[in-house]
Amino acid sequence: MLNTLQTNASDLEQVKRERGDPQAQLEAMQGFLERSGLKVEDLDRLNIIHVTGTKGKGSACAFTECILRNYGLKTGFYSSPHLVQVRERIRINGQPISKDLFNKYFWLVYNRLEQTKDPVHSSMPAYFRFLTVMAFHVFLQEKVDLAVVEVGIGGAYDCTNIIRAPVVCGVSSLGIDHTSILGDTMEKIAWQKGGIFKPGVPAFTVAQPERPLAVLRERAQERKCPLYLCPELDEFEEGCRALQLGLAGAHQRSNAALALQLARMWLQRRGCQGLGELKEVPPSTELVGRPVPLAPAFHPTDAMIQGLRDTEWLGRTQVLSHGPVTWYLDGAHTTSSIQACVRWFRQAALNQDKLHDGSEVRVLLFNATGDRDTAALLKLLLPCHFDYAVFCPNFTEESVANNADQQNFNVTLENALTRCLENQRTWTRLLEEKGGQDPWLPAPLRVGGLLEPAPARGSLLLVPPAPRPLNSTALVFPCLAQALQWVAQGRDPHLAAPVTSGAHPHPAASSGAVLLREAAAVRVLVTGSLHLVGGALRLLDPALSQ
Repeated sequence: MLNTLQTNASDLEQVKRERGDPQAQLEAMQGFLERSGLKVEDLDRLNIIHVTGTKGKGSACAFTECILRNYGLKTGFYSSPHLVQVRERIRINGQPISKDLFNKYFWLVYNRLEQTKDPVHSSMPAYFRFLTVMAFHVFLQEKVDLAVVEVGIGGAYDCTNIIRAPVVCGVSSLGIDHTSILGDTMEKIAWQKGGIFKPGVPAFTVAQPERPLAVLRERAQERKCPLYLCPELDEFEEGCRALQLGLAGAHQRSNAALALQLARMWLQRRGCQGLGELKEVPPSTELVGRPVPLAPAFHPTDAMIQGLRDTEWLGRTQVLSHGPVTWYLDGAHTTSSIQACVRWFRQAALNQDKLHDGSEVRVLLFNATGDRDTAALLKLLLPCHFDYAVFCPNFTEESVANNADQQNFNVTLENALTRCLENQRTWTRLLEEKGGQDPWLPAPLRVGGLLEPAPARGSLLLVPPAPRPLNSTALVFPCLAQALQWVAQGRDPHLAAPVTSGAHPHPAASSGAVLLREAAAVRVLVTGSLHLVGGALRLLDPALSQ
């Protein structure tokens, strides 16, 4: 029933149509909230921390929630998208709500909206709006002490922006994403993000490029919001030991610094007592005189230190070691987040020189969705020296009927495969421009291979591509299950061995299969889309589906 409310893609279309009149959007959202039995002022009781940004906003929220949970507070956390199950979007004390609770609140909200339809209010909210309304019901009725709310897309026009009086707001790192909705420059995107600022509500942001930061400052001034710049995490570590973060990658340090400021301001504004003296550290002089005042750093309390260390956030710089196959999962999908992902992957997986004897095989598993510049993303991945680039849609199986959590009615298999074939051609072209094959590549692999629909049954078979001046190591599979099975070659206990009957594999697939079966180590980077990472996690860690 939830999926009949459309998924994100058509929600985006709705946002595009309405974005000329943001007030109308927020009024529509307010109407849905009231029809469900809540008033906007009811949300004031949730003591909300509202967080936006292009990259790292989910991680910053996860750090913040974990810190405050370590203070013994009952936390609510609303985030998107989900990776494996939709219940992940609505969490209490860090855990997705149970199936029973999800069921209870889904029907409570759905039935109220059905019963209040009239000629003026005849519609149901789209998928994300519905879940946002539902999350507010869950948090209020389950009596959380606070709710960490991650913005869906943008800020100003996002349906979470019906929140009137958050306790504190945060803006993580800005970048270029969702350009058809938010605009195609950093300044336009910064304007959208600054739309969550509220009068008198303190806000924090991490270091940003000069012009977007200036836009955030202007938005804060026009909305009478005190805005502060977070110091680097190093400032919090002065005079004490280095902070351990539950999330890997150097780029998580700015998210952790933002979380420390958000948590401390929340505790301060809520008048929490007995927190220990937060001894302030003098800021380094180089940031003084910035257009946005620098927030003072402080010595984190034990609860803060523990919270940062305990934070878990699936699908972001995540490593799964399954025997000889190691999976590196990161939902990066913008140029700057892919750059951060490459830095993390090279440090985590490639810190030793690649052996020339073929005992290690490196595989890229990639897909990208929406209006993203795939060529720019793929180009950044070239320095990792992958032996194979594997492209497939975000569907776990060719038929997704048995997997309601991952259904997307707005993307057909045909469209998704067309995108994969384009990505394959792009990868081949990038390798050619780079000056031919990856020098690490064994000679037998220097062949091409892609999947095209066979005319008879519409099944997908490996067929040789048209002749090319230089050969490619790119393969396309019709779904994640087949892609992962080919990569693992029966060596990952969570995955079945690949089925060979009925297919006509190209030499690239069959010769590669031999190498993958015999390699001492197979290292696989899964990136480009959080939905792809979610589908992979569903297959690689079946416990997440329970």
